[in-house]
Amino acid sequence: MTSFREIPMIDLSQANSESAKPDLLRSLRYALTEVGFLYVTNHSVPEAVIDGLVNALPALFELGDDIKESVALENSPHFLGYSGVGNEKTGGKTDRREQFEFATELTATWHPGLPLYERLRGPNQWPQGRPELRSTVEAYIKELTGLGERFLDLVAQALSLSPGTFQPFLSDQHRLKLVHYPASSPDDPAISQQGVGPHKDSSGWWTFLLQASPPEVKGLQVLNKAGDWVDVPVVPGTFVVNIGQAFEVVTNSICKATTHRVLSGPHERYSVPFFQGVRRDLTKAEATGTLKSHFGALGISNESDEGHAIDSAFLKGKYDTWGESQLRTKVRSHRENGKKFYPEVYDQYINDDA
Repeated sequence: MTSFREIPMIDLSQANSESAKPDLLRSLRYALTEVGFLYVTNHSVPEAVIDGLVNALPALFELGDDIKESVALENSPHFLGYSGVGNEKTGGKTDRREQFEFATELTATWHPGLPLYERLRGPNQWPQGRPELRSTVEAYIKELTGLGERFLDLVAQALSLSPGTFQPFLSDQHRLKLVHYPASSPDDPAISQQGVGPHKDSSGWWTFLLQASPPEVKGLQVLNKAGDWVDVPVVPGTFVVNIGQAFEVVTNSICKATTHRVLSGPHERYSVPFFQGVRRDLTKAEATGTLKSHFGALGISNESDEGHAIDSAFLKGKYDTWGESQLRTKVRSHRENGKKFYPEVYDQYINDDA
C-alpha cells in the first residue's frame, strides 16, 4: 500500500497562469485522491485580515470566566459560543481545549413543524469586553467563504468536472472555531494529552485551518493509509485544507476524509478552523447519486483500519439528511447542550452507535 509521508503544498497563484494551471490541477488531484490534506499558499486572503484575527486570540482567551460563561455554548441551540477545557469529547474521550465557535451571522428561523436540525441555524453570541471582535471575525469569515468557493472550482476541474459543480451542496451558514490548547506536561498522568482525539471532520464540506502559533509549536497529525501518524507542521502564510465527510460521500469515496488528531504539548497552541457548511437538507440519496456516474468508474482509494473505524453517522449511519447527522454529532460532543435544547432526541443520539 503506497502512503503519504508529508502534506502536499498547492500554490493557488498557478491558477492564474495558462502554462502553470495544468500542473496545479495534477498536484491537486493527487492531494484529493491520495492524501485528503494539503497546504494552500498564495491564497489571496489579505494578510491584515489574518493578522487581525491572530492578534485577537490571546486577549480573547484571557477574558474572565464570567464573560466566557455569559456566552457559553450551553446557552445556544445553534451550538455557538464558548466551551471550556474538558467540555467536549471526541471518540468518547475528553478533549483538552477551550474554544469560541462562531458562524455566518444569520437569524434563527426554526419553528415547530420544521425539521429539528433547522435549529442549528442562528445568530452568534458575542462576548462583552471585546467590541472589535465581531468585525474581525466577520471579515475573516467573509474572506474564507470566498476562498472556499474559489477553491471548489479548482477541485472540480482537478476531478474533471465543470467549475460550479460543488457549490449547490453548500449551506447558507459556515462555521469558525477559535481554539486554544493549553500547555500540558507529558510527565503528569493526571492530565490528558488529547487536544482533540482522532476524528474525521463532520462539520463541513471542506475545512480551512489557520495554525495560529509559531512554527515550533506542534500538535496536528494526520493518519496515512498505512496507519502511521504524520505531522502537519506550521508553515507561515498557508492554510491547511482537508476534506470533510460529506465531500467523501459525494465523490463516492474517491476523495477520503482523512483522520486527524491534535496532541497537547509543552507549549500552548492556537488554531482557527473554518468549516465550509453543507446544506442541512442534503439527503444521503442526493449525496451519493448526483455524481455517481462520474465517480463510480474511478475506483475507491484505500484507508487504514483505524481511519475506517472512525464514527461517521452520515457515511454509515441511519440518518438520512446531513442536518440530522450533524445534529447528532454535536449533541454527542456537547452533551449538556443536547440535554437542554434537544431532550426529545438526546437519549437516542447518545446511545446509538450508528
